[in-house]
Amino acid sequence: MRLFLLALFLATGNNVTGSEKDRKPNFVLMMVDDLGIGDIGCYGNDTIRTPNIDHLAAEGVKLTQHIAAAPLCTPSRAAFHTGRYALRSGLGSTGRVQVLLFLGGSGGLPITEMTFAKRLQEQGYTTGLVGKWHLGVNCERRGDHCHHPNTHGFSYFYGLPFTLFNDCKPGERSDILVDLQNLLWQLTIMGSLAMLSLVFVRVCGLLEVSVANMVAVAGLSLLAFSVWFVPFHHLRTWNCIIMRNQEVVEQPMDLSTLPQRLLREAQGFIERNADRPFLLFLSLAHVHTPLFSSPGFAGKSHHGRYGDNVEEVDYMIGRMVETVDRLGLANNTMMYFTSDHGGHIEDADEQGQNGGWNGIYKGGKAMGGWEGGIRVPGIFRWSGRLPAGRVVHTPTSLMDLYPTLTQLAQAQHSDRLLDGYNLMPVLEGRTDRSQHEFMFHYCGNYLNAVRWHPPGSDSIYKVHYFTPNFSPPGAGGCYDTKVCLCHGDHVTHHNPPLMFDLNTDPSEAQPLTPDTEPRHQEVLRQIARAVELHRATLTHTHPEKLPEHGQQDTVYPRSEYVPYQLSWEKILWRPWLQPCCGTFPFCGCKENTSSTLV
Repeated sequence: MRLFLLALFLATGNNVTGSEKDRKPNFVLMMVDDLGIGDIGCYGNDTIRTPNIDHLAAEGVKLTQHIAAAPLCTPSRAAFHTGRYALRSGLGSTGRVQVLLFLGGSGGLPITEMTFAKRLQEQGYTTGLVGKWHLGVNCERRGDHCHHPNTHGFSYFYGLPFTLFNDCKPGERSDILVDLQNLLWQLTIMGSLAMLSLVFVRVCGLLEVSVANMVAVAGLSLLAFSVWFVPFHHLRTWNCIIMRNQEVVEQPMDLSTLPQRLLREAQGFIERNADRPFLLFLSLAHVHTPLFSSPGFAGKSHHGRYGDNVEEVDYMIGRMVETVDRLGLANNTMMYFTSDHGGHIEDADEQGQNGGWNGIYKGGKAMGGWEGGIRVPGIFRWSGRLPAGRVVHTPTSLMDLYPTLTQLAQAQHSDRLLDGYNLMPVLEGRTDRSQHEFMFHYCGNYLNAVRWHPPGSDSIYKVHYFTPNFSPPGAGGCYDTKVCLCHGDHVTHHNPPLMFDLNTDPSEAQPLTPDTEPRHQEVLRQIARAVELHRATLTHTHPEKLPEHGQQDTVYPRSEYVPYQLSWEKILWRPWLQPCCGTFPFCGCKENTSSTLV
């Protein structure tokens, strides 16, 4: 009888263990906005306190060469969600506008794109996005939600469909098309003065002025005023909103309680779905400007408001880890921490530096070539699955999350062309090299730089086809314009390209020459060939076979045509696309936060 009971107990125990082992893993992805890689303790910062993030790295795997696919929010996040360079989604820019500027525009992540959330949703996952989206909402009418997170695979959405920017905080200076705003205001003033002058000379009989001319001048003045006042004067109302799924719950949003609400929503999502496979993407509003002044963190760091914000981020990450561990999910949950791109080094005001620090790396946000704009923190923790304290130096990409998550979720292989690779062999220590032999660094739609990690070599070569023109001359960023641009007179092209070996010169301080690098010409040839093959995958008119250079058997799938999403036509505000709570244009509501705050 005892032997029978023992056998029954062991059989039952084995079934439970097998069930737990067979359950698909959970994923908690945490992304900070505009965080510099040099802001984190485990990446070299010794003045800002980030104990929770540092502990996450000590318990997991830290990537030292983790690369964003673009140096700005919208294209970087598009690539992150799809595993594909942003220009494949029509979200690479060709001019001044490099990100979505109005929530009432029609541009965004096309419905034809496949996100990792949608793939996991198809596998039975409950998927949630808490925080920032910035990939569009509507296409043709208010409420069609063609770009909305719910449409792209997230079962639950709470947060900012747009982004955090200066206009969201009363008293801050506007940062959306400021020169256009000034021009429209000047036209309004000039038109009003012209109208008053015409009325004066007509009344005084100094000049014969027709009523038609007066009406025309008045109309132009009113038009200029309307084009400025309606979309720009009310930017806080139009862009700074909170949505729960497809409902606007706060317009404009209250920044004073936003961090607590996002944290509570993220914790609540995990608690509600602890007994089933889930994916949570916590996309923080920190540390994008305007910076928060949360009472528990204001004035506590050694780096002003920016340091306070980073330390609040660390607190929030700690709470997320605590939630996963408290619910007993650590052994079946992959946790991931990163930033969407590098810190904004040009962002400063009379109160000090508002942007991040990119450590030893040159450049920052909006610079697609220099490391400071694209090298970001990358930390993975999965207790019992990933080795604690492992450090990986091979090039990896934010685009690698798509194939990594879909493979772990046992999603069927897609014939969709991806630019990322499964990270598990590298994370688990089965190999020290990723599959990224070449990586292509874009600034908008323009190929800015390419890195090459030759097989069997420690060298990581990087060539720059152009570099941004820093201003004022001699500065380390584009301080005159506040953000670097990718085209025309804003850049300097290099022929031959500038070349660096990131293994020995990670700060990109000393360009290599044929005299200092024996492989100089070989590197240029190999990269030129890689660019040729890569570009063949970007156009829908390219031949399916490329017979040059002994690659007759290489077949490249045709890329589908994708409409350009960052044209002025799609970017500019349209009232019929504007999300609104209430009756447009009288939009306004306040969320009851009593049940959501920690």
